Amino acid sequence: MKLIITGGSGFIGTNLMEYYLSRQNDFEVINIDLFEPKIEGHKPFWKKLDIRNETELNKVFKDFNPSHVVHLAARTDLSGTTIKDYDSNTIGVSNLLQACEECQNIQKVLFTSSMLVCKLGYQPKHECDYNPSTIYGESKVFTETLVRNASLSYEWAILRPTSIWGPWFGEPYRNFFDLLIEKKYFHIGDRSCTKTYGFVDNVVYQINTILFAEKDDIDKKLFYLGDYNPYSLEDWANEVGDALGNKVHKLPFSVLTFLAKTGDFLKGFGISFPMTSFRLKNMTTDNIIDMKSTQKVAPNLPVSRKEGIAKTLDWISTN
Repeated sequence: MKLIITGGSGFIGTNLMEYYLSRQNDFEVINIDLFEPKIEGHKPFWKKLDIRNETELNKVFKDFNPSHVVHLAARTDLSGTTIKDYDSNTIGVSNLLQACEECQNIQKVLFTSSMLVCKLGYQPKHECDYNPSTIYGESKVFTETLVRNASLSYEWAILRPTSIWGPWFGEPYRNFFDLLIEKKYFHIGDRSCTKTYGFVDNVVYQINTILFAEKDDIDKKLFYLGDYNPYSLEDWANEVGDALGNKVHKLPFSVLTFLAKTGDFLKGFGISFPMTSFRLKNMTTDNIIDMKSTQKVAPNLPVSRKEGIAKTLDWISTN
Protein backbone atom coordinates (compact mmCIF):
# COMPACT_ATOMS: atom_id res chain seq x y z
CA MET A 1 0.00 0.00 0.00
CA LYS A 2 1.34 3.42 -0.96
CA LEU A 3 0.26 6.26 1.31
CA ILE A 4 0.62 10.02 0.98
CA ILE A 5 0.13 12.12 4.09
CA THR A 6 -0.17 15.83 3.41
CA GLY A 7 0.80 17.90 6.41
CA GLY A 8 2.89 15.09 7.85
CA SER A 9 5.18 17.61 9.58
CA GLY A 10 2.35 18.98 11.72
CA PHE A 11 1.12 17.76 15.11
CA ILE A 12 -1.22 14.94 14.11
CA GLY A 13 0.79 14.35 10.94
CA THR A 14 4.02 13.74 12.86
CA ASN A 15 2.34 11.10 15.01
CA LEU A 16 0.70 9.53 11.96
CA MET A 17 4.01 9.41 10.06
CA GLU A 18 5.66 7.81 13.10
CA TYR A 19 2.95 5.13 13.15
CA TYR A 20 3.29 4.20 9.47
CA LEU A 21 7.08 4.44 9.37
CA SER A 22 7.15 1.84 12.14
CA ARG A 23 5.22 -0.45 9.78
CA GLN A 24 7.26 -0.09 6.60
CA ASN A 25 6.79 -3.76 5.74
CA ASP A 26 3.13 -2.96 5.12
CA PHE A 27 3.25 0.65 3.90
CA GLU A 28 5.30 2.85 1.64
CA VAL A 29 4.63 6.37 2.89
CA ILE A 30 5.70 9.93 2.06
CA ASN A 31 4.94 13.26 3.68
CA ILE A 32 4.02 16.28 1.55
CA ASP A 33 4.57 19.42 3.60
CA LEU A 34 5.95 22.92 3.18
CA PHE A 35 7.72 22.60 6.53
CA GLU A 36 10.55 20.32 7.68
CA PRO A 37 9.59 17.28 9.77
CA LYS A 38 9.91 17.56 13.54
CA ILE A 39 11.65 14.17 13.75
CA GLU A 40 15.03 13.71 12.07
CA GLY A 41 14.21 10.17 10.95
CA HIS A 42 11.22 11.42 8.97
CA LYS A 43 13.27 13.62 6.63
CA PRO A 44 14.05 10.92 4.01
CA PHE A 45 10.28 10.53 3.48
CA TRP A 46 9.57 14.27 3.18
CA LYS A 47 8.69 16.06 -0.04
CA LYS A 48 8.94 19.82 0.48
CA LEU A 49 5.88 21.09 -1.33
CA ASP A 50 3.14 23.67 -1.01
CA ILE A 51 -0.20 22.09 -1.94
CA ARG A 52 -1.17 25.41 -3.53
CA ASN A 53 1.41 24.63 -6.23
CA GLU A 54 -0.78 22.67 -8.63
CA THR A 55 1.99 21.63 -11.06
CA GLU A 56 4.36 20.29 -8.41
CA LEU A 57 1.56 18.55 -6.52
CA ASN A 58 0.40 16.74 -9.65
CA LYS A 59 3.98 15.66 -10.38
CA VAL A 60 4.52 14.15 -6.90
CA PHE A 61 1.22 12.29 -7.09
CA LYS A 62 1.98 10.99 -10.58
CA ASP A 63 5.49 9.84 -9.63
CA PHE A 64 4.49 8.18 -6.33
CA ASN A 65 1.10 6.87 -7.55
CA PRO A 66 -0.51 6.43 -4.10
CA SER A 67 -3.30 4.01 -3.24
CA HIS A 68 -4.35 5.94 -0.10
CA VAL A 69 -4.17 9.59 0.98
CA VAL A 70 -4.66 11.25 4.36
CA HIS A 71 -5.00 15.00 3.86
CA LEU A 72 -3.96 16.99 6.94
CA ALA A 73 -2.18 19.99 5.39
CA ALA A 74 -3.92 23.24 6.25
CA ARG A 75 -3.53 26.65 7.77
CA THR A 76 -5.07 26.21 11.22
CA ASP A 77 -4.39 29.40 13.20
CA LEU A 78 -7.14 31.93 13.92
CA SER A 79 -5.24 35.12 13.03
CA GLY A 80 -6.31 35.37 9.38
CA THR A 81 -8.64 38.23 8.47
CA THR A 82 -10.02 37.09 5.10
CA ILE A 83 -10.78 33.78 3.43
CA LYS A 84 -7.83 34.43 1.08
CA ASP A 85 -5.51 34.05 4.05
CA TYR A 86 -6.59 30.40 4.19
CA ASP A 87 -6.07 29.51 0.54
CA SER A 88 -4.31 26.30 1.60
CA ASN A 89 -7.77 25.19 2.75
CA THR A 90 -9.47 26.30 -0.48
CA ILE A 91 -7.10 26.39 -3.47
CA GLY A 92 -4.92 23.70 -1.88
CA VAL A 93 -7.85 21.32 -1.46
CA SER A 94 -9.03 21.99 -5.00
CA ASN A 95 -5.54 21.10 -6.27
CA LEU A 96 -5.51 17.94 -4.16
CA LEU A 97 -8.86 16.79 -5.52
CA GLN A 98 -7.54 17.14 -9.05
CA ALA A 99 -4.26 15.37 -8.26
CA CYS A 100 -6.10 12.44 -6.67
CA GLU A 101 -8.57 12.16 -9.52
CA GLU A 102 -5.74 11.82 -12.02
CA CYS A 103 -4.17 8.88 -10.12
CA GLN A 104 -5.71 5.61 -11.31
CA ASN A 105 -4.32 3.75 -8.29
CA ILE A 106 -6.23 5.83 -5.70
CA GLN A 107 -8.56 3.73 -3.54
CA LYS A 108 -9.40 5.98 -0.60
CA VAL A 109 -8.83 9.55 0.59
CA LEU A 110 -9.49 11.04 4.03
CA PHE A 111 -10.00 14.81 4.04
CA THR A 112 -9.40 16.56 7.36
CA SER A 113 -11.69 19.42 8.25
CA SER A 114 -12.27 20.92 11.72
CA MET A 115 -14.92 20.91 14.42
CA LEU A 116 -14.76 24.72 14.10
CA VAL A 117 -17.04 24.56 11.06
CA CYS A 118 -19.46 25.11 13.98
CA LYS A 119 -18.84 27.52 16.83
CA LEU A 120 -18.07 26.00 20.22
CA GLY A 121 -21.17 24.71 21.96
CA TYR A 122 -23.28 24.58 18.78
CA GLN A 123 -24.95 21.23 18.13
CA PRO A 124 -25.35 20.75 14.35
CA LYS A 125 -28.59 19.16 13.21
CA HIS A 126 -26.89 17.34 10.30
CA GLU A 127 -23.48 17.03 8.64
CA CYS A 128 -23.91 20.14 6.51
CA ASP A 129 -25.37 22.32 9.26
CA TYR A 130 -22.50 24.81 9.48
CA ASN A 131 -22.18 27.67 11.96
CA PRO A 132 -18.57 28.91 12.04
CA SER A 133 -17.52 31.85 14.19
CA THR A 134 -14.03 32.30 12.69
CA ILE A 135 -12.56 32.83 9.23
CA TYR A 136 -10.63 29.61 9.73
CA GLY A 137 -13.91 27.79 10.36
CA GLU A 138 -15.35 29.32 7.19
CA SER A 139 -12.35 28.06 5.22
CA LYS A 140 -13.00 24.52 6.47
CA VAL A 141 -16.65 24.80 5.42
CA PHE A 142 -15.20 25.60 1.99
CA THR A 143 -13.00 22.47 2.24
CA GLU A 144 -15.95 20.22 3.03
CA THR A 145 -18.13 21.78 0.34
CA LEU A 146 -15.45 21.21 -2.31
CA VAL A 147 -15.20 17.54 -1.36
CA ARG A 148 -18.95 16.95 -1.16
CA ASN A 149 -19.62 18.65 -4.50
CA ALA A 150 -16.90 16.79 -6.39
CA SER A 151 -17.79 13.65 -8.33
CA LEU A 152 -15.01 11.50 -6.95
CA SER A 153 -14.16 8.08 -8.36
CA TYR A 154 -12.69 6.73 -5.10
CA GLU A 155 -13.89 6.18 -1.54
CA TRP A 156 -13.64 9.21 0.74
CA ALA A 157 -14.52 10.43 4.19
CA ILE A 158 -14.30 13.74 6.05
CA LEU A 159 -12.56 13.94 9.44
CA ARG A 160 -13.17 16.62 12.07
CA PRO A 161 -10.59 16.51 14.89
CA THR A 162 -11.86 17.71 18.26
CA SER A 163 -9.52 19.20 20.91
CA ILE A 164 -6.45 17.01 20.39
CA TRP A 165 -3.39 16.86 22.67
CA GLY A 166 -0.26 14.79 23.16
CA PRO A 167 3.37 14.56 21.98
CA TRP A 168 4.41 17.07 19.31
CA PHE A 169 1.47 19.39 20.10
CA GLY A 170 1.58 23.19 20.20
CA GLU A 171 -0.86 25.85 21.38
CA PRO A 172 -3.13 25.81 23.26
CA TYR A 173 -2.67 22.48 25.04
CA ARG A 174 1.12 22.58 25.16
CA ASN A 175 0.66 25.88 27.04
CA PHE A 176 -1.84 24.14 29.35
CA PHE A 177 0.72 21.45 30.25
CA ASP A 178 3.59 23.96 30.56
CA LEU A 179 1.59 26.14 32.97
CA LEU A 180 0.74 23.09 35.08
CA ILE A 181 4.40 22.03 35.14
CA GLU A 182 5.43 25.56 36.19
CA LYS A 183 2.63 25.71 38.82
CA LYS A 184 1.14 28.72 37.05
CA TYR A 185 -2.17 27.13 36.09
CA PHE A 186 -5.30 27.88 38.15
CA HIS A 187 -8.84 26.56 37.99
CA ILE A 188 -11.36 29.14 36.76
CA GLY A 189 -13.44 29.59 39.89
CA ASP A 190 -16.42 27.27 39.55
CA ARG A 191 -16.72 27.62 35.76
CA SER A 192 -14.94 24.52 34.52
CA CYS A 193 -16.11 23.38 31.10
CA THR A 194 -16.60 19.88 29.75
CA LYS A 195 -15.39 19.07 26.24
CA THR A 196 -14.64 16.25 23.88
CA TYR A 197 -10.85 16.08 23.95
CA GLY A 198 -8.67 13.50 22.27
CA PHE A 199 -5.25 12.00 22.96
CA VAL A 200 -3.29 11.91 19.71
CA ASP A 201 -2.48 8.17 19.80
CA ASN A 202 -6.21 7.47 19.88
CA VAL A 203 -6.67 9.78 16.89
CA VAL A 204 -3.96 7.90 14.96
CA TYR A 205 -5.81 4.65 15.73
CA GLN A 206 -9.08 6.17 14.50
CA ILE A 207 -7.55 7.49 11.27
CA ASN A 208 -5.89 4.17 10.49
CA THR A 209 -9.08 2.23 11.23
CA ILE A 210 -11.19 4.51 9.03
CA LEU A 211 -8.59 4.42 6.27
CA PHE A 212 -8.82 0.63 5.99
CA ALA A 213 -12.46 0.07 6.97
CA GLU A 214 -15.01 -1.48 4.59
CA LYS A 215 -16.49 0.87 2.02
CA ASP A 216 -20.05 0.66 3.36
CA ASP A 217 -18.82 1.72 6.80
CA ILE A 218 -17.00 4.92 5.82
CA ASP A 219 -17.61 6.03 2.21
CA LYS A 220 -18.92 9.62 1.92
CA LYS A 221 -19.33 9.85 5.70
CA LEU A 222 -18.22 12.26 8.42
CA PHE A 223 -16.19 11.23 11.46
CA TYR A 224 -15.14 13.28 14.47
CA LEU A 225 -11.76 12.36 15.98
CA GLY A 226 -11.27 12.28 19.74
CA ASP A 227 -11.83 10.34 22.93
CA TYR A 228 -15.32 8.91 23.36
CA ASN A 229 -15.99 10.16 26.89
CA PRO A 230 -15.92 13.95 27.37
CA TYR A 231 -14.15 15.24 30.47
CA SER A 232 -14.02 18.46 32.44
CA LEU A 233 -11.02 20.74 32.18
CA GLU A 234 -10.81 20.77 35.98
CA ASP A 235 -10.64 16.97 36.25
CA TRP A 236 -8.02 16.83 33.49
CA ALA A 237 -5.90 19.54 35.13
CA ASN A 238 -6.11 17.75 38.48
CA GLU A 239 -4.92 14.49 36.88
CA VAL A 240 -1.95 16.26 35.29
CA GLY A 241 -1.24 17.94 38.63
CA ASP A 242 -1.40 14.59 40.42
CA ALA A 243 1.05 13.08 37.91
CA LEU A 244 3.41 16.00 38.62
CA GLY A 245 2.85 15.97 42.38
CA ASN A 246 1.40 19.48 42.18
CA LYS A 247 -1.91 20.68 43.62
CA VAL A 248 -3.91 22.92 41.28
CA HIS A 249 -5.50 25.90 43.05
CA LYS A 250 -8.46 28.09 42.09
CA LEU A 251 -8.61 31.76 41.17
CA PRO A 252 -11.81 33.83 41.17
CA PHE A 253 -13.33 34.23 37.73
CA SER A 254 -13.02 38.02 38.06
CA VAL A 255 -9.24 37.77 38.36
CA LEU A 256 -9.00 35.62 35.23
CA THR A 257 -11.26 38.07 33.39
CA PHE A 258 -8.81 40.85 34.25
CA LEU A 259 -5.88 38.72 33.06
CA ALA A 260 -7.74 37.94 29.80
CA LYS A 261 -8.27 41.65 29.13
CA THR A 262 -4.60 42.25 29.86
CA GLY A 263 -3.76 39.56 27.32
CA ASP A 264 -6.05 41.19 24.75
CA PHE A 265 -4.25 44.51 25.27
CA LEU A 266 -0.79 42.98 24.95
CA LYS A 267 -1.83 41.02 21.86
CA GLY A 268 -2.52 44.33 20.13
CA PHE A 269 1.20 45.09 20.50
CA GLY A 270 2.26 41.65 19.32
CA ILE A 271 3.14 40.48 22.84
CA SER A 272 2.23 36.90 23.72
CA PHE A 273 0.34 36.31 26.99
CA PRO A 274 -1.05 32.99 28.26
CA MET A 275 -4.60 34.30 28.73
CA THR A 276 -6.90 36.20 26.37
CA SER A 277 -10.66 36.69 26.22
CA PHE A 278 -10.89 34.18 23.37
CA ARG A 279 -8.98 31.58 25.37
CA LEU A 280 -10.99 32.26 28.53
CA LYS A 281 -14.24 31.79 26.62
CA ASN A 282 -12.87 28.59 25.12
CA MET A 283 -11.95 27.34 28.61
CA THR A 284 -15.43 28.02 29.99
CA THR A 285 -17.64 26.85 27.11
CA ASP A 286 -18.87 23.25 27.02
CA ASN A 287 -18.33 21.51 23.69
CA ILE A 288 -19.48 17.89 23.70
CA ILE A 289 -19.39 16.07 20.36
CA ASP A 290 -21.47 13.04 19.41
CA MET A 291 -18.80 10.40 18.75
CA LYS A 292 -21.10 7.43 18.10
CA SER A 293 -20.33 7.17 14.37
CA THR A 294 -16.60 7.03 14.97
CA GLN A 295 -16.93 4.67 17.93
CA LYS A 296 -18.93 2.25 15.78
CA VAL A 297 -16.08 1.98 13.26
CA ALA A 298 -13.16 2.26 15.71
CA PRO A 299 -14.48 0.99 19.06
CA ASN A 300 -11.35 0.25 21.09
CA LEU A 301 -9.23 3.32 21.86
CA PRO A 302 -5.73 2.14 22.80
CA VAL A 303 -4.73 4.78 25.38
CA SER A 304 -6.49 5.98 28.55
CA ARG A 305 -6.36 9.62 29.64
CA LYS A 306 -3.96 8.84 32.50
CA GLU A 307 -1.70 6.89 30.14
CA GLY A 308 -1.84 9.79 27.70
CA ILE A 309 -0.85 12.24 30.43
CA ALA A 310 2.14 10.06 31.37
CA LYS A 311 3.24 9.77 27.73
CA THR A 312 2.86 13.51 27.20
CA LEU A 313 4.83 14.47 30.31
CA ASP A 314 7.56 12.03 29.32
CA TRP A 315 7.72 13.61 25.86
CA ILE A 316 7.84 17.15 27.31
CA SER A 317 10.69 16.16 29.62
CA THR A 318 12.79 15.18 26.60
CA ASN A 319 11.70 18.11 24.41
